Amino acid sequence: MDKILVHGGRPLSGSIKISGSKNSALPILAATLLTREPCVLRHVPDLSDTNYMLQILMYLGAQVERASGTVSVQAEKVESVAPYDVVRRMRASVCVLGPLLARCREATVSLPGGCVIGDRPIDLHLRGFEALGAAVRVEAGNVRMFTPQLKGAIINLTGKFGPTVLGTDNVMMAAVLAEGTTVIEGAASEPEVVDLANFLNKMGAKIEGAGTRRLIIEGVQELHGAEHDIIPDRIEAGTFLVAGAVCGTGVTVNRVEPSHIEAVTTALVSAGFKIDIHERSATVSPNGASKPLEIVTAPYPGFPTDMQAQMCALLSTTEGISVVTENIFPQRYMHVAELKRMGAQVQIEGSTAVIQGVEKLLGAPVMASDLRASAALVLAGLKAEGTTEISRVYHIDRGYEHLDEKLSELGAHIERVKAD
Repeated sequence: MDKILVHGGRPLSGSIKISGSKNSALPILAATLLTREPCVLRHVPDLSDTNYMLQILMYLGAQVERASGTVSVQAEKVESVAPYDVVRRMRASVCVLGPLLARCREATVSLPGGCVIGDRPIDLHLRGFEALGAAVRVEAGNVRMFTPQLKGAIINLTGKFGPTVLGTDNVMMAAVLAEGTTVIEGAASEPEVVDLANFLNKMGAKIEGAGTRRLIIEGVQELHGAEHDIIPDRIEAGTFLVAGAVCGTGVTVNRVEPSHIEAVTTALVSAGFKIDIHERSATVSPNGASKPLEIVTAPYPGFPTDMQAQMCALLSTTEGISVVTENIFPQRYMHVAELKRMGAQVQIEGSTAVIQGVEKLLGAPVMASDLRASAALVLAGLKAEGTTEISRVYHIDRGYEHLDEKLSELGAHIERVKAD
């Protein structure tokens, strides 16, 4: 098992290229199960999560080829059962449910379980499948579904904490091969949902309204193969922009979609940083003293929950009192205890973190608890005096392609070593 050592105090500068979006790639890879014909996907990031998804596709019978960032998938024949040993490593594996149900008219997929930021149930997914005409049972840790024919329906996917992204993906993938028209109310409008809809439309689906809260899907009899470029990862882009704010003299992220990261760039401007936006790039640079912030996470286009931990790292050394409220996953503050080990002053009050900025952080041994918390600890280590030793960095490898190497390109002193 690896760990990362971050030797703080080195200023960052220069530019890096953003990888393809993890949260787009996973459901789009699953969507290749909807056709017998070959699909070619470009800019698929090299991550443990995407590798797990490819393993799932191969287990289900698909032929997979990977060359650099290009993945070719042909699922001429598909099995409808994905057991626990295959799906247990990644929650997003549930997004094969929709394609399997649509393609095979049945599916048995083991539940992958919750995660350290709290239980994230799939009840909305199952409600959507039932509305489309599937019989659904959850027993012995498995979801079992069967239908003689999916039929279009009006479905509301609004959840307790807002729309469900994976639920929208899953139901949309099932509905494209349903008989008649499906209307999804309360749909997620994230760019990753739009990316999936665009790919499905290239395959011959008829989806309207992607990017809004209302999707209209006219079912078709079959889909064909397609080629597609995965959109840039807006969370990776946001993370590197925050890294540039933490200790940069001018950091540029290339291959980005500026509209996708607007909530983050707006927050950084409010915090006193200069942001220069171009057609496919964004640059963050100092602009005098930074300022405290009040941030509330919200569904897109609001401030993303996946950037909350990274902003906590930045605000921990911003003079004054900042307030961060987590409205999507209220328990998502596992990184706070580790930041406090480095000298941060943070108090948790329900779903709100009150951060009193300190003059400096000190390097310390810390432990990553989830993907975004891991990134936050790396950013804090860049700012801290001394060396920060981060354990369990397999979390980082789930969602950041070569994070340590890209930070090194920007001037960070960071190394990956084998744990004792």
